[in-house]
Amino acid sequence: MNNPFESAALQETPTPQTFNEQAYLAVNPDVAEAVRLGKVRSGWSHFKKFGHIEGRRQKVAEDELATPENFDEARYLVANPDVRQGIELGQFASGLAHFDQLGRTQGRRQQRASDIPAMRARKLAAVRPLLLDPEAPLSSSGKFIFSDEAAPGAEAGDDDMPISENGYDDETVELIEGLADGLILDVGAGYRPVYYSNVVNFEMMDYATTDVVGVAHRLPFKDNSFDGVISIAVLEHVKDPFCCAAEIARVLKPGGWLKCCVPFLQPLHGYPHHYFNMTNEGLRTLFEEHLTIERQEVTDPTHPIWAIAWQLRSWSQSLPPRARKQFLRTRVEDLIGYPGPLLEKPWARELPREKLFELAAATILYARKPAAESAARPIANCAP
Repeated sequence: MNNPFESAALQETPTPQTFNEQAYLAVNPDVAEAVRLGKVRSGWSHFKKFGHIEGRRQKVAEDELATPENFDEARYLVANPDVRQGIELGQFASGLAHFDQLGRTQGRRQQRASDIPAMRARKLAAVRPLLLDPEAPLSSSGKFIFSDEAAPGAEAGDDDMPISENGYDDETVELIEGLADGLILDVGAGYRPVYYSNVVNFEMMDYATTDVVGVAHRLPFKDNSFDGVISIAVLEHVKDPFCCAAEIARVLKPGGWLKCCVPFLQPLHGYPHHYFNMTNEGLRTLFEEHLTIERQEVTDPTHPIWAIAWQLRSWSQSLPPRARKQFLRTRVEDLIGYPGPLLEKPWARELPREKLFELAAATILYARKPAAESAARPIANCAP
C-alpha cells in the first residue's frame, strides 16, 4: 500500500512568540464574539489571561515568506493581488520579476503549499478497494461522497458552517501512530486540527479535512476493512446508536481495535441534533454483542470536573448581570444541600427556556394518540 505515514497540522498551540491575532480569533469564535461585544480587549489579552491555560489553538498560517529557494509563481500571485494587477497592466513580466525587483526586499509572502491533497489522494487510493462500490467516482474536491442525507460542499471556516472540531487526546494519537502501516476509520470525525494519512475522516459534513462524506448508519465500506475505528462524541448525535454500533463492528477487521467515547453528564450540545447520552453500561450494551469489551475508563479528558465546569459556565453565561453575580457568589455548600428553596433564586428563575433544556435534570414529554390509527413507521434497516 503506497500510503506513507504523514501528518499535516491545520492548527497549532500558540506561544507568546508565535501568537497571531487573526489566526487565534479564527479558531476561537467565542473569543472573537467577546472582542466584538467589547467584553475582551483583544485575542491577545484573552490568550495571556485564559488561552494559554485552557490550551487554546490558532490557525496555522496559510502563507509563508517567499524566498529564492521556495518561490512559486502561482502561490506568490494568490498572496499578492497587487502584483497580479501589475502584470495585467504590463508593469511586470511575471511574479518572479516582481519578486526579484521588489518582493524580496519588501518581505513579500506567498500562499503556503498544502500537503493535504496529495496525502488524501494516496489515502483514498488505498481505501478504494475497501468500498462497497469500488468504482465510485471522486468528487471535484477529490473526496468520496455517498449520501444524499449528508451535507457536502461546506468547508470549515464558512460563516454559516456548523463546525464540529476537536483534537485527539494523547492516547488516541498513540493509537494512530501505532498503526502507521494500517488504516483507521474515524466515524464522525468533524473538522480535525491535524490531518493524518492513515485516518479516514468519515463525516456527514464536508469539512476541509473530510475524506468520505456519508452517514454513520450506512457505512460505504466492506466487512473487515479497517485496522482500527475511532468514534469520539458521535453516537449521542444519531437516532439509532445500535445500528451505528453494528456498522462500526462490521467494518472492523478481526483483531482490530475500537476507541469509542460517548457523553454521560454533558449538557445538550452539537450539530445537527443531540439524542442520547449514555451510562458506561449503556455504551457497553451497544457493542458487547459484536466485540470483546476489554476495558472502560474515565480519563482526564472525560473527568467529572469537565461536566461540572460545563454546567456552571453555561448556566452563568446565560443570566442577566445581576442574577449572574448572585449565582457566582453561591457556595458549593449551598448547591449540594436540598435544592428546593434555590428554585426561587433569580439565577434559577431567570434561566432562558433553551438553557432549561440544555441543562435540565430531565425533560418531560406529553403526547396524545391520534383518533385515527396511523400505520407504524418501519424500523430502520442497518444494512448498508
